Amino acid sequence: MTKTPEARQRYLKLRIGVLTALLGVGSLLILQKAWELQVHRAEELREAAEGQNQRDITLAPRRGGIYDRDGAELAVSIDVDSVWVSPAAMRQAKQDTSEAAHKLSELLGLDAKSFAEKFEKGRGFVWVKRRVTAAEGQAVRSLKLAGVFISKESRRFYPNRELASHLLGFANADGAGIEGLELKLEGELHGPSRPTPAIFDRRGAVVFSQQLLDQRAAQGNDVTLTIDKTIQHIADRELELAVQTYEARAGSLVALDPTTGEVLAISNYPTFNPNEPTRSPSASRRNRAVTDKYEPGSTLKPFTLAGAFAAGAIGTTKTIDCENGVWRVGPDTIRDAHRFQMLTPAEILVHSSNIGTAKIGIELGRPGLHRALTRFGFGEPTGLNLPGETTGSLRHYKRWYDLDAATIAFGQGMSASTMQLAMALGAIANQGRLMEPILVKRIVDPQGQVVQQALPQVRRQVVPQSVARLVTDMLIGVTGEGGTGKEAAIDGYLVAGKTGTAQKADPVRGGYSKDKWSSSFIGYAPANKPRLLLAVVLDEPMIAHQGGLTAAPVFRRVMQASLRHLGVPAESNSTLAEQVRARQRPLAQVPPSLAAAEGTGNGLPWPLLAAGPMQPKAATRANAPAAPGRGESLVPNLVGQTARAALTLARKSEFAVRIVGSGVVARQDPIAQSHVVRGSQLTLHLRPPSDVEPGDTVPSLPAPKIGPEFSDAKSVLSPTPSPIASAARGGRDG
Repeated sequence: MTKTPEARQRYLKLRIGVLTALLGVGSLLILQKAWELQVHRAEELREAAEGQNQRDITLAPRRGGIYDRDGAELAVSIDVDSVWVSPAAMRQAKQDTSEAAHKLSELLGLDAKSFAEKFEKGRGFVWVKRRVTAAEGQAVRSLKLAGVFISKESRRFYPNRELASHLLGFANADGAGIEGLELKLEGELHGPSRPTPAIFDRRGAVVFSQQLLDQRAAQGNDVTLTIDKTIQHIADRELELAVQTYEARAGSLVALDPTTGEVLAISNYPTFNPNEPTRSPSASRRNRAVTDKYEPGSTLKPFTLAGAFAAGAIGTTKTIDCENGVWRVGPDTIRDAHRFQMLTPAEILVHSSNIGTAKIGIELGRPGLHRALTRFGFGEPTGLNLPGETTGSLRHYKRWYDLDAATIAFGQGMSASTMQLAMALGAIANQGRLMEPILVKRIVDPQGQVVQQALPQVRRQVVPQSVARLVTDMLIGVTGEGGTGKEAAIDGYLVAGKTGTAQKADPVRGGYSKDKWSSSFIGYAPANKPRLLLAVVLDEPMIAHQGGLTAAPVFRRVMQASLRHLGVPAESNSTLAEQVRARQRPLAQVPPSLAAAEGTGNGLPWPLLAAGPMQPKAATRANAPAAPGRGESLVPNLVGQTARAALTLARKSEFAVRIVGSGVVARQDPIAQSHVVRGSQLTLHLRPPSDVEPGDTVPSLPAPKIGPEFSDAKSVLSPTPSPIASAARGGRDG
């Protein structure tokens, strides 16, 4: 049926109406959606959009550098190439994964088969090789393989290779410290990891980050050490040469400034390259100077004598019977390398007599010896605070065996590290003051602001200055003619030092090994104004085992070259001889009659330099003492006097008096007719009149002031004869 025009017109209007309605509804829906997106969910969608191309990334900060005291680089971080692959990008570019794996593996020295599997199955990211060389990175670029990328990573680099390697330690591939200072200062060197906003492209690559423009924002602090690169190099070279020459198992060396406590070098051998630490065994990476402990042997004797002088247990000119080199103490026997009879304390050090030192240790007493050694820092950390630092071993005196007071006095039955020995000797070199060791001199942040600065700090006054000076004078004799350390002497410098040769304990069979030794030498120069102190230890040398023959030459070569580097001028022999005379004068002022009676000859306990021995002051007539010099007083003879009479006479001569015991004066310290500084302390030992024997006097140190921390009730306050006096008379030792 044909529609009329009116019907067609109505149909057309209907269609237009429906279409209009649909368009209206659609428009309303669009407007509703637009309102929802642009108004209702605007903030939410804005954050989502920004999250697609802008988000926070956590930057691995560039590790701070480590420098020596003069700014020379010891450890730095540099940007190097790292190769990685996007397997998805490879497949999208239709790159043959097997071919790519083969080419990369051949170029970088890797296993092609394993990488081919990773490229085939992987998706977004696969490391190929991190921190490649510049040549390897350029070669990878020249391949132009699709899906193979090169990015920059920070790598720890040690430009001096083995130099100070044990001290520095090393960092792993992720930039984390593993050993040494790298581990100890991880928080300072690594720096904080902060979230950083960045803009990414559609592939996920960083397009822009404000903080990336400022490299300092992702950098750790720089550390400046007290280490001197030149002295460290000298120490490393000479120690390696000594270990190889004497076929030793290992060796360690510490160099420091005794007046400030600054550590100038820590050397160990065998060594390793921190750039390739895994190529060396773990034993070669051990910082032996800090982590290893050993029985120091004779290098401990200066500290025993210093403690005895400070406590007033012995005097400088007292003679001790060294038993002709063999001394039986109950079932045990103490031996000397050479046979001696009567020796003064200075001669005991010069000839390194075990028997003489043992008797001094017994005289000092267990509490006194233990107190003296602990005050020098033995049995406790040095304060250097490096990873693995040992405290050594020094048992409390209440747990000592019967012979320990004797053997510990000459360095057996206890243990210490090379660093502990160096710091303890530094107290003697530094007028009796034990310093805190300083290794980290300064820490600076990326903006150049000083975060931490180390200043010299006194830990404690170990012994009086007069005692430290006295022991220094005695140690000078060790490096002179006739001393065990003459191989350590240096032309133009006064050298104070002590040798050590100690048998190693045998943990399997017990006792001490007959063919394993630790050889050592500790000393400082110039002795009159110490600038540098060295402690050298060789473990199990085979060619020779005496410290004077093995360790002392190492000391001499390192000290001589280092003093030249530090600009310390040498002096003429005549000047040195005059310095020795001045330092020896208090010891030389012994009346000739007493010197002859005690077997000290001219009163000098060791040979001097080429200028010859120092004579005591000339007497004006036979048996008459010389007149006291300016600022000096002549010590009166008070033996046999009552306490009241002795006190009156001593005060007339301007002496400070200390009285020990009761009765009449049996001995005095200093000895009668000697010359001492006016106003010095005079110690009077009193006993009941029936106990006083003729000539019972004990010459001693000219007036060191004795504090309560150095006193030992058994050895100082006891009115009974001392163990040494008993042993000298042939009595049984207590």
